[in-house]
Amino acid sequence: MNEQDDVIGVADRAEATRRGWLHRIATSVCRDERGRVLVHRRPDTAARFPGYYDVLVGGAVGVGESYGHAARRELTEELGVRVPVKFVVKFLCRGMVSPYWLAVHEASITGPLRPDPDEVPWHGWMSEAELRLAMCRWPFVPDGQDAFNRYLALRATPMAS
Repeated sequence: MNEQDDVIGVADRAEATRRGWLHRIATSVCRDERGRVLVHRRPDTAARFPGYYDVLVGGAVGVGESYGHAARRELTEELGVRVPVKFVVKFLCRGMVSPYWLAVHEASITGPLRPDPDEVPWHGWMSEAELRLAMCRWPFVPDGQDAFNRYLALRATPMAS
């Protein structure tokens, strides 16, 4: 990837992170029918931010894969759900570990979750007020907090007609 999000080569996420190369990550903020946000804890064995909490569900975009497709695939792999996603924002995240392009989507979850315990050892639904409090008390992935704040700001902005 380059600064314009053009593909200039192919490498796996581990190599891109190790070398500080830009790569692509697709994520989703999940909401239930009451508007609550899904919060999950990362596994203690995770390479990045083990045991931290996050509001983003996602991962690396595969070769030739769109951000939207990757976001849907990650929801299926990590939460066991097949739902559409709505694009919200994409930005160049300078990241705590390495720089990357981050696309944030929104997904509405109306049915039961079947999370992969190796990816999501704990999850729960929180109102935005509960989530703000949790973010002050629990260790949250810093990049996820930044992305969530951007997501909230864009959701609060009325769209031009």
